[in-house]
Amino acid sequence: MIPQFGLIIVGDEILSGKRADKHLPKVIELLAARGLPLAYAEYVGDDPVRITATLARAFEAARTSGDVVFSTGGIGATPDDHTRQCAARALGVGLALHPEAKRLIEERMQDTAKEQGVAFDADRPDNLHRLNMGVFPAGADIIPNPYNKIPGFSCFVERASSALALSSASLEATSLGTTNEPPGVGTADPSKFRPQDRLGRTAGGAAPSGGSDPHAVGERGGIHFVPGFPVMAWPMVEWVLDHHYAHLHQKSAFIEKSIIVMGSMEATLTPLMLQIEAEHAGVKVFSLPSVDHPEYGRHIELGVKGTPEAVSLAYPALIAGLDQFNLQFGPQLVR
Repeated sequence: MIPQFGLIIVGDEILSGKRADKHLPKVIELLAARGLPLAYAEYVGDDPVRITATLARAFEAARTSGDVVFSTGGIGATPDDHTRQCAARALGVGLALHPEAKRLIEERMQDTAKEQGVAFDADRPDNLHRLNMGVFPAGADIIPNPYNKIPGFSCFVERASSALALSSASLEATSLGTTNEPPGVGTADPSKFRPQDRLGRTAGGAAPSGGSDPHAVGERGGIHFVPGFPVMAWPMVEWVLDHHYAHLHQKSAFIEKSIIVMGSMEATLTPLMLQIEAEHAGVKVFSLPSVDHPEYGRHIELGVKGTPEAVSLAYPALIAGLDQFNLQFGPQLVR
């Protein structure tokens, strides 16, 4: 069964209207290009308690249903960035400086110093502070950032299991001002998760060539954390989809067929919609009303969506059911 894909968008600037969200339509586009639908999305401000509760629900959905969730924003190292710490609390694990993240951040700082024509000083206070951007929930995997090398991170959980697929090995305990706090209000029960050895997986999460990974991604859900900047976030989301979930691409064909119905109300058509769903397993019937369409005026787009096989049976039944009404119809649509 293909897991559901979700999106969490973090940031006061979105909810205040200071910045317009661009992630939702883009993630829909990136998923659709791979034959995958977005099942749900959620916005949350920079409130640590609310972020933790939101991530805890997402981790629980990943554990019970294999959901794959992307979280954008709040993974920096300024006082209003809380996502990394909240992810650790939601999982009931500590924070640790990821060694590969440390290497990449230092490499970025060296590049910047070289561009500015100054010597790189790893012990300078601001450079030490920048390493906080590589402090992730213990055992997280990194997500490469092609824009400036500062990585994001992935936290996988075992599907239909009580085990957390996070490594407890080869991670530095951080002394960079982070804390190993217990789960906060509304977090997932940490007893449902336990650190797991990644059995030779690379920093990117893949099993070595020729090896066998019992924690194959097909058996795992999780949350993938990327920055709020679209120029960074979008290629990182693509990398996750192509690196971890390529086996799901175009796994199941999906189609929508609908017809424009004029001169009716949704309440009139509801019994027919319920009948079609009851008689045709695996399809969803939808109605999309409009009151001011420039061409059709007040109308309803009525249709079914699902696999081509299911739709090929359900849609003709929907059209036949409409014959009982004295209605005017517009074009039929296929998506």
